[in-house]
Amino acid sequence: MSAATPAAASTPDGVSPPTTNPPASEPAKDVASNAEQLILEYLRARGHKTAEKAFLEEIERNASSADDKGKQPESTPTPTISQEELVKQLAIFAQKPATPGQNALKDSSSVLQELSTTGTPQTVQNLISSIGSVGAEEILALDPTDKHEGFRELETWVEGSLDMYRPEFRPILFPIFCHFYLNLVNQGNREAAQDFYTTFLSSLPTIHYSTLNHLSTITLPYHVQTDEVAQRFRTEKYTVRMSRSGFGLLVGWLTEGTGGEPSGSGEGFAGEKGRRGRAAVMRVVNDHLKFEVTTSATSSVSARAWEESTGFLSSVVPQANGSGADASAFNASKGELKLGPAPLPEDLRTETERTLQDQALVDHDPGARYDLHIARQGPPPGLVSPTLAELPPHPPMFKTVDVKREVEKVRDTRKRIRLDPSVLNTANANTAQSAAARARALPSICAYTFHDVGEGVPCCEFSPDTSLLAAGFSESCVRLWNLKGEKLKGYRSDFQSSSIRDPSSLSKIREKGGSTTRKLIGHSGPVYSVAFDPIGGSASPPRYLLSASADATARLWSLDTMTNVVAYRGHQNPVWDVKWSPMGIYFATASRDRTARLWSTDRTSALRIYAGHLSDVNAVGFHPNSLYLGTASSDCTARLWDVQRGSCVRVFYRHDDIVSTLSFSPDGRYLATAGEDLAIRLWDLGSGRCVKKMTGHTASVYSLAFSAESSLLVSGGADWTVRCWDVKSAGGPRTKVRENGSLTNGTAEEHPPEKEDVESNETTDLIATFPTKRTPIINVQFTPRNLCLVAGPYLSPETR
Repeated sequence: MSAATPAAASTPDGVSPPTTNPPASEPAKDVASNAEQLILEYLRARGHKTAEKAFLEEIERNASSADDKGKQPESTPTPTISQEELVKQLAIFAQKPATPGQNALKDSSSVLQELSTTGTPQTVQNLISSIGSVGAEEILALDPTDKHEGFRELETWVEGSLDMYRPEFRPILFPIFCHFYLNLVNQGNREAAQDFYTTFLSSLPTIHYSTLNHLSTITLPYHVQTDEVAQRFRTEKYTVRMSRSGFGLLVGWLTEGTGGEPSGSGEGFAGEKGRRGRAAVMRVVNDHLKFEVTTSATSSVSARAWEESTGFLSSVVPQANGSGADASAFNASKGELKLGPAPLPEDLRTETERTLQDQALVDHDPGARYDLHIARQGPPPGLVSPTLAELPPHPPMFKTVDVKREVEKVRDTRKRIRLDPSVLNTANANTAQSAAARARALPSICAYTFHDVGEGVPCCEFSPDTSLLAAGFSESCVRLWNLKGEKLKGYRSDFQSSSIRDPSSLSKIREKGGSTTRKLIGHSGPVYSVAFDPIGGSASPPRYLLSASADATARLWSLDTMTNVVAYRGHQNPVWDVKWSPMGIYFATASRDRTARLWSTDRTSALRIYAGHLSDVNAVGFHPNSLYLGTASSDCTARLWDVQRGSCVRVFYRHDDIVSTLSFSPDGRYLATAGEDLAIRLWDLGSGRCVKKMTGHTASVYSLAFSAESSLLVSGGADWTVRCWDVKSAGGPRTKVRENGSLTNGTAEEHPPEKEDVESNETTDLIATFPTKRTPIINVQFTPRNLCLVAGPYLSPETR
């Protein structure tokens, strides 16, 4: 490289200034130009002392030769070289035999491996690898304008593609955007990062806005190094699904800049800026993206499916047979599940049938002749039921309460209100026939509202017999209400145990007073979940209550004594949810420590730990036959676990945000999940596939519940509404907006949605919307006879 000749200095009088010898330590400041000074600083910073010394001698030699020739009238311009030549001159360059012209030593992490393949002595290998960043390519990657230009070129190419390919290409914009933004922040270009964010944010789909809002809070290099989301982007491969032809077009654009150019683009993607921008995109593609090329034709995949099949699949989906796989391959590798109802012990079944026959004779009930048939129903078609030996261990002998529960279950089945949403498909709107059809399809909903709750009500639940309501409060307490108006009485604390001789003597030591509400105090943090024991079913009031709290404990409360019986410790972080097993012996907890745990009431330590989620486990739920446990997590997935083995048997990956609630259908076929992405997804447990996506909520979904026949799904959320969904319907987006607003319990909705496009977001399986005034619905439940119970705290306008 030739050096520029400095111009001779002169005084105003034309007299040459006196010559002085510059300090030996600063010769470059007198003889080097700006460009040469930058090169010297780079060599000095990288520790290339030999190269620095040789380059400095060259500068001094050129300067001395210029002095010998005399004063130049004008300084000669500095020759320019290409970026590739600069890299070869600054970096330690070694050409790859397989790819001529490419530097094999540009990546410091692979220097030793490349040198070993060339036969370089070990001492030289260690010396070179200790230098640090060997190549100079990182200098060229620091230009913030390349990322700005690269994303603009990528967006232009995507939007300029054919209509059939555009939905396939759009999902790549999100990961490229995130990596460009994080790289700019990590390099200290805060203003360039903010400008990039605000310029291109509108180019991305709204389903990613929660992640993008989180990224906007990352403004310093320290944030990039410590933030969990940022590290996930930088350490994991983001999977993008593409067709073979679409992938070929992408590679062609990255390498040649062809395709997708709008008319009048002039130089298009082939100019110098376009080439540098594509190089920035290619670095992200090579280092952080993983492409799954499918053999399916582009036109055979829906636009929504392309977007939903992207993400960090390699981390959220366990490996199948020792190799990475997608969710469908993993689910298929786990084989068939036993989803049929749990069998009754033969002695309990016999006693239940005998009790039903005796009561039929006493009551002279003509409908009782059908009870035995109901009691002996087999599993639904296509489902395999487990045997008694395959169920979790249970007591060998049944109790009177078990017989009462099974008898009442048969009665509830016979007297149940049948809900059939399919009748709405054939009914004409605004007719008497339509009103009758809606009465058959929609449930009666009884809503309970909490007023003046102070800091809030994170959770609530109704007892199976609908006699009690429990709510957890942020003030670290649990409160009970008797919904029948009866007084809740505990036992006195001053009685003598010797005075208890038989059950009748217990009534003598009960409290004299009492009220219809009681407060249970014991937790030291907000209570996030409560659950009544299911042993009595709808035949008798529950005797125990479970609660989960931010103090990392779950507590068992006796509803006879109104006191805390056991505190279960094991989680290291707040416990978000607790649920009983249908058997009533076991229960499960979900925690911020990314695990779910199985407990039994007679032990204070956990029986099983279900680990595998990458973030908080927000909700748990048992399958109706107690053989499986479902979990919902903030890693945007839900999982199904084998309760006894502790292994994951299904992964459900399609949500775009946190999954906060789940519910199993009573027939055992389906799992419904919902959360922060405003969508409800219905999953087939047998195959692990997503049956359909149901949209219509305009805020987070808090609770889900199936009707007793599994034909209707009810949801409650932060948008102050209760919504009813047809489970059997095919679903899908509406072809046109419904006239006069969405129907609400047979009438036009009084409060139209805030956004104009909310109705167009509703799927066809949404059959009714029930609005509240200002009450987010935190719990929805069905009674055994299909009465729907909902509850939530009223938000006054002043506290919102």
